[in-house]
Amino acid sequence: RPQRPCITTARERAASTAMIRTDVLVVGAGFSGATAARLVAEAGFRVHVIDRRAHVGGNAWDTVDASGIRIHPYGPHLFHTDAERIVAFLSRFTGWTPYEHRVLASVDGILVPVPINRTTINRLYGLDLDEAGVAAFLERVREHRDPEATSEDVVLNRVGRDLCDRLFRGYTRKQWGLDLSALAPSVARRIPVRTGDDDRYFTDRHQALPSEGYARMFERMLDHPGISVATGCEFDACRGEIAYRHLVYTGPIDRYFGGCHGPLPYRSLSFEFEHLEGVRWYQPVGTVNYPNEHAYTRITEFKHLVRQEHPGTTIVREYPQAAGDPYYPIPRAENEALYQRYRALADGLPDVTFVGRLAQYRYYNMDQATGAAMTAASRVIATLSGRSPPGPAESDRG
Repeated sequence: RPQRPCITTARERAASTAMIRTDVLVVGAGFSGATAARLVAEAGFRVHVIDRRAHVGGNAWDTVDASGIRIHPYGPHLFHTDAERIVAFLSRFTGWTPYEHRVLASVDGILVPVPINRTTINRLYGLDLDEAGVAAFLERVREHRDPEATSEDVVLNRVGRDLCDRLFRGYTRKQWGLDLSALAPSVARRIPVRTGDDDRYFTDRHQALPSEGYARMFERMLDHPGISVATGCEFDACRGEIAYRHLVYTGPIDRYFGGCHGPLPYRSLSFEFEHLEGVRWYQPVGTVNYPNEHAYTRITEFKHLVRQEHPGTTIVREYPQAAGDPYYPIPRAENEALYQRYRALADGLPDVTFVGRLAQYRYYNMDQATGAAMTAASRVIATLSGRSPPGPAESDRG
């Protein structure tokens, strides 16, 4: 079994005043930072990775709770992708446990599949439609919107007002603190509408979780003789201790520039975990959404995700909020315009690479974050090697 990477803590560093010298400093040890660090190190360069948290893995980090159930402390993380090269890269550091995520929504006391499918329509309206009947039903209730300028336009154009209000509008207000009409269309376009019985949340070819957990996968990714890791290390506090040729930054881009153009808006989350001793299963699927009930948006039961046998179960309730650690960039035209002002500053720094959900202000999935970091790493390697880097890419799924 490979040795765990050499990770130093804030206390251990306090005992040493020696300057760290490295080719590349990577800020953040999540998907973006760990991927870039590994690839740059494999190209023969020294890499030092820092993270302000006490662990590697970023928001994808997982652990075992006091009852022995593997949980995701920062909310459920479900890996899915169609990009074979991303699967091939990550598979070097983990095996996989197949898992196809299913979500139900509680609507007027009835549990129905999300995304909307034939079962959703029939159950909500007491019908017995076949696929053609569902397609005709949706065509009859939809409100034509052209162009689709907002997420509200997208939803009304696909499923009409009643389904919009019962399944989407309330959830969106809780999740984003905004109405559907105030969000870019890209938010609603992430969720398909189906006329058949497919109740999977994702349809990607590869859907699985790391068989030994995300934390172990990240430890293996960072286990390389050219990589050193320091946790509990804030960039602003640690940067004076590190001499580097190139910086890979995965934190909020506005924070890097001291918020000089004003803060970029993000949504955060708080979590309420509960272990239920003697309860074998709390709910029938991994996640149940609550569009119009409760202050929380959803409940996830981890045993569904990790395929774990246990006489009890652990659940988590998610409460979206404005304050706290940044989780989600808020997709709105004015926010994109503000990001572009920071992007212009970033483009003027040839020795700094900004990559990841927060650094690129993009609502990346984990595979997209990995792909963007792979592209960024190739540019860093070319730059350090004195070659012309490849053309810029905001994201790369494969």
